[in-house]
Amino acid sequence: MYIKLHKIGNSLGATFPKEVLEQLNLQEGDALTLVILEDGFKLIFDREKRSLASPGFQSRGTSDPEFDRMIAAYQQGASQYRNAMKELADG
Repeated sequence: MYIKLHKIGNSLGATFPKEVLEQLNLQEGDALTLVILEDGFKLIFDREKRSLASPGFQSRGTSDPEFDRMIAAYQQGASQYRNAMKELADG
């Protein structure tokens, strides 16, 4: 399958055909892990991590998907329980 890169701001992005998105059950906000190989690369999608991925979460450039998953879980909890944590911090 041929996928072309497009300029998006100062970055490049790829678009996937609708049929591929439907077949793989990919949705906006899903995160893919890029694994660089000697002869190319592969993209990995872990459905189990979807529930922890916040739509606003962006990796800070780490190469550790498990760390990124933990940060996404923290961000989700911090947002959801923001008021309770503030009250606890205030004593």
